[in-house]
Amino acid sequence: MRLFKFRGGVHPDGHKQASANKAIESLPIPEYLYVPVQQHIGAPAEPEVCVGENILKGQLLAHSQGNVSAPVHAPTSGVVHAIENHTAPHPSGLPVKTIVIKSDGEDRWINTVTPIDPFQLSAEEISIRVGAAGVVGMGGATFPSAVKLNLRNRYSIHTLVINAAECEPYLTCDDRLMRERGQQVVDGIRIIQHALGAEKVIVGIEDNKSIALAEMTASAANYDDITITKVPTRYPMGSEKHLIQTVTGKEVPARALSADIGIIVHNVATAHAVHRAVRYGRPLVSRIVTVSGDAIREPRNLEVLIGTRVSELVAYCGGYKESPSRLLMGGPMMGQTLPRDEVPIVKGASGIIALSTQQVAEQLARPCIRCASCVTACPCGLLPLEMASRSKKGDFQGALDYGLMDCVACGSCAYVCPSNIPLVQYFNYAKGELTNKQRTQHKATETKRLAEQRIARLEREKQAKAEAAAKRKAQKAAERAAKAAAKEPAKGKSEIAQNTSGQTAEKEISA
Repeated sequence: MRLFKFRGGVHPDGHKQASANKAIESLPIPEYLYVPVQQHIGAPAEPEVCVGENILKGQLLAHSQGNVSAPVHAPTSGVVHAIENHTAPHPSGLPVKTIVIKSDGEDRWINTVTPIDPFQLSAEEISIRVGAAGVVGMGGATFPSAVKLNLRNRYSIHTLVINAAECEPYLTCDDRLMRERGQQVVDGIRIIQHALGAEKVIVGIEDNKSIALAEMTASAANYDDITITKVPTRYPMGSEKHLIQTVTGKEVPARALSADIGIIVHNVATAHAVHRAVRYGRPLVSRIVTVSGDAIREPRNLEVLIGTRVSELVAYCGGYKESPSRLLMGGPMMGQTLPRDEVPIVKGASGIIALSTQQVAEQLARPCIRCASCVTACPCGLLPLEMASRSKKGDFQGALDYGLMDCVACGSCAYVCPSNIPLVQYFNYAKGELTNKQRTQHKATETKRLAEQRIARLEREKQAKAEAAAKRKAQKAAERAAKAAAKEPAKGKSEIAQNTSGQTAEKEISA
């Protein structure tokens, strides 16, 4: 199959050898699980359970809200110990609403497995099952997968691309998944293809994963419409737009979706989760996580229940060799720095990387020397030095004009910068400020709209009251007129009767 090149990119040290040959192990069930209701892009899920309630594995803990959301399920059986705010796996360290489960150690499922044939289901039925299972993008984006499956209703999808590149250093969870569960992954891929109505599938695997490549090729051998492709080891090959460009030669337009050119991308781990959800009705309650880094005593690949604290994973891997200089969830290029290891594992947590002091050489940022190394490395063809300069000065509109929203925050520019300028942090800062500005504007617009609606409502109520008062007044006037009209005939009859009796009396006297 012909491959195409994308511009820029870097070649960081892989550091995958520490865990690449470590088979997946199941982490023992911890005593407590901390399950955040916000583990996906979109509105947080709303709790369905109460404190003290007994629950079973796979039971719905919180239902989705709105079109872009995902439900959350119980990772094991036990009792709801608390519903409280707990530190989130985010650099801010801010707490989020979390359902705390005390495990009973029995790991009892809410229902028995009844396998079905997913290819007898309609696309809508598959999407419903995937949504009900709480499946989200497990490469880190955590976008609800059912929403992406429903894009078939708005776009003509002809190609499904499976992202199996795993280009981040240290991470080997997808590599091990493909090696050990290739048949299940291919089954999930075929289910997604069936739901989207895609004509063909391309699975992109970096060429440093030869065993996974061989296993996936063997697993897909009977399906002519699935192509397993070896792509160059080059960061950020795992970026959706750049993987599409590499395997199809097509470029996704700026500010557009890949669906606009008829292509949908799903992560290889997401395909495995879809296999479980659709064929067996199992919700997403666990995932494979790579635990690595020079500060980890025994790097491993672990299948972990959602809600397990990072400290439990580290302890299972022999603990720290030394206090980590930086603790990351995800890879070192795009992962999130964790405030501490008491945060829980969530659906998008592909790795826990503990870097030693030697790996994180803190260097002071120096002034930009205009070498343009960042421009050369940028895979999106942007000018990082210009965007950073304007972001630093608070000129967010200027940063936008230079393509800030087209930046995928891959970190290639910061990786090659000889002045150690934290370019990505400037970009994230600018994006955050722009988002806050948009929210403020939206809030002001909504406030104005609601105020106008209130004024209009009060005016309608005033008018309705006036009309009702006028109607009552008219009714009373009509009633008075009716009463008056009723009295007049009675008075007339009385007078006639009096006249008649008088005339009779006069005739009698005359007689």
